Amino acid sequence: MNSSAFIACDESVIRGAPAGESVCPENAKPWVLAATIVGSSMAFIDTSVVNVALPAIQADLSAQVREAQWVVNAYMLMLGALLLVGGAAGDRFGRRRVFIIGIAIFAVASVACAWAPTAAALIAARAVQGVGGALLVPGSLAIISAMFPEAERGRAIGTWAGSSALTTALGPVLGGWLVDTWSWRIIFLINVPIAVVAVALAIWRMPESRDESRDVAVDWGGGALAVVGLGALAYGLTLASEGGWRRAAVLGSLAAAITMLSLFVWREAHARTPMMPLELFRSKNFSGANVITLLLYFALGGVMFFVPFNLIRIQGYSAAMAGAAFLPFSLIMGVLSRWSGGLIERYGARTLLTIGPTIVAGGFALLAVPAIGGPYWTTFFPPMVVIGFGMAVSVAPLTTSVMRAVDDRHAGVASGINNATARIAGMLAVAVLGMVAVAAFGRAVDTRVEHLSLSNETRELVRAEIPKLAEAQAPQSIAGEQRDVVQQAFKDSFVYSFRVVSLIAAALAFASAVCGWLTIESSNRRLRT
Repeated sequence: MNSSAFIACDESVIRGAPAGESVCPENAKPWVLAATIVGSSMAFIDTSVVNVALPAIQADLSAQVREAQWVVNAYMLMLGALLLVGGAAGDRFGRRRVFIIGIAIFAVASVACAWAPTAAALIAARAVQGVGGALLVPGSLAIISAMFPEAERGRAIGTWAGSSALTTALGPVLGGWLVDTWSWRIIFLINVPIAVVAVALAIWRMPESRDESRDVAVDWGGGALAVVGLGALAYGLTLASEGGWRRAAVLGSLAAAITMLSLFVWREAHARTPMMPLELFRSKNFSGANVITLLLYFALGGVMFFVPFNLIRIQGYSAAMAGAAFLPFSLIMGVLSRWSGGLIERYGARTLLTIGPTIVAGGFALLAVPAIGGPYWTTFFPPMVVIGFGMAVSVAPLTTSVMRAVDDRHAGVASGINNATARIAGMLAVAVLGMVAVAAFGRAVDTRVEHLSLSNETRELVRAEIPKLAEAQAPQSIAGEQRDVVQQAFKDSFVYSFRVVSLIAAALAFASAVCGWLTIESSNRRLRT
């Protein structure tokens, strides 16, 4: 059957078309929705699955914590910095075309991840994955908006969002099982059949669409400056955790970051079609909501990076059990977010954005309580429930505040900026809190082995293990009971560093609650630009 028969839509009808106007045949709509769900599921599964696999990746590739951080950060950097560029590229060159290109890039990069012989190769492949994700993720929602009339759009987006929540929840469990049963490399290879299905559906049934209503330009320069600036910032912060702040490489990276990010702001202020219009930040609601996002997702991303290491390497969980440990958080968020959205009109976004992050702060504080051992139901289950409930209360009001703060013509850009802020916050959290964790871990190790009768050479070998955090192993030169003491010191020290990170995250989440109270206006006045 000729696939062109299913692409007989009116391509002049685009996102923002008159309400109720159909943009493609009825029999194509389910397939279009299926294609966007299947395609974007790769990015959502990958985001949640990799954290659970990190301990196995670090052990198999003999990687330092800095390298494990960059396995996450390389992806988050490219995804967060290029989200807006990816959305504009779809509007300009065709949403289906860019969506398919994004899937193809993601799939090829996934194969490269699976075959990566070193940590450096894996990091490079993860960066390419981020580029693919930046093209396909914004394209998914843009395609739905273009293909469905306004009367059907809300239900279609809700179906997409529900499926995304489900894949995000099941991702860690599936990934953990694959890591336990086969290898961490398999979690990347499962993207290949998913990509084949998504591309086939897109080619077979998805119409092309693009924005013909205005002169759409892609801010390639702004995207490049954002990538280089944020990358230099994350690299400098990560490097400082091992070598201190006075190293030339650290100072040079931070100087480059300041320069590139300053140029980015200047460009966005003067570009004809900027990827991030600075006038949007004149709205107190919009600026406040993005500060809340930065603080809240910084805290969440930082803690969730370290939880799998605690569960697997310190508490003795299998990878599958560690993945299942996240289920209460994911399921509560997915199920209750719709409920909390209904509370906005009754109580106002300001109240919810004060209460929600405060609950999250309490959950992070609870994560600092468990020591080594104890059943899951009394140690990590309660904080996962509390954090999930607090995020469920927070997410819908946060999104609503962003969208109500701007005119409708800026809704897409405003949503993109807020999503990019969340991704970048997670990336910076892994770098900054990783630095804090290594410093706290090192101090704790020094204190715990100080009384041991170790030679200076052996002490240096012990200190050389500090950058590995949960993967630290007692040197072979230490034997007998003393070796067990050193190994236990490493475990106790990691628990201490995890507590420090959790309490910092709690403070940041509470700061976001204060920001919500001070900046979000109950009147929800829109910015007129």
